[in-house]
Amino acid sequence: MMESRRNPGPANLRHHDAVIGNLRAAGFDSPMVAHGYALLDGYIYGFPLTKMSIPFETPEEVEAVTESMVQPAQVNEYPHLSAFVSEHIMLPGYDFADEFEYGLGLILDGIERALNES
Repeated sequence: MMESRRNPGPANLRHHDAVIGNLRAAGFDSPMVAHGYALLDGYIYGFPLTKMSIPFETPEEVEAVTESMVQPAQVNEYPHLSAFVSEHIMLPGYDFADEFEYGLGLILDGIERALNES
């Protein structure tokens, strides 16, 4: 919703201002603010869009959707995808939503490393 308006409202502008302010307070110059903001914005908005397009939520739904990926014909045609599904996605406790925090941590670490190198 925040990015869906042509003319952003006060809440959207406060959000942008706060993120930019935090990046500046951390020592980012304007080009690094642009890089960091774009990375964070793209990931934070992009991850939910990806999650919404995944056709499963419960372990039962995961099993139903991925069942065709582990069929013998599919395993031979898509060996890497089939192995990934059986070795990771089908394991008990797998939840795609858990990937968000991991990915955000990598992005923040990378932004911090870039700041320290500049």
